[in-house]
Amino acid sequence: MQLSEAIALIEGGHYQSASTSRWVDLGCGKGLFTRALASYQQPGSTIYAVDTDYLALETLTDYQEVTIETLCCDFIRDEWYFYDLDGILMANSLHYVQDKPTFIQRAIRHLNESGVFLLVEYDTETANPWVPYPISFKSLTRLFGEAGFHSVEKLRERPSLYGRANLYSAFISK
Repeated sequence: MQLSEAIALIEGGHYQSASTSRWVDLGCGKGLFTRALASYQQPGSTIYAVDTDYLALETLTDYQEVTIETLCCDFIRDEWYFYDLDGILMANSLHYVQDKPTFIQRAIRHLNESGVFLLVEYDTETANPWVPYPISFKSLTRLFGEAGFHSVEKLRERPSLYGRANLYSAFISK
């Protein structure tokens, strides 16, 4: 996927602000969606990019006057050092979390009162070696509803390159 396609896939979320914001991208990989999100943020905003692949993190630099701070850790098992976040981005990473309800409750503690989630996932419940714990949009809506979120909005959808299920983006708020 190209950066322009990633930007288009997350278009329509209500994460644009007149002021600076603080986000984390959990499981950022090489930062494709980190940069896509940065394109919607005000200059001076910060995105914490978290991944276990330190070589991928070394390639990430500030983007369009948005500070990108990298952290090499396992976002599922390790502690996070950032709080009072405006949002949590998880692009193709929630499907690595087996106990999603517990993880979501943990993640909520790092958000500010109006904090949101932005997710990109495959719309399937069928696991494979690359997507061990998939979550369809229907299941995602239920998961976040049970966690106290009242709005789970599908932003965009596109066919997967692998042909098994569509890729969707979702914006989740209270």
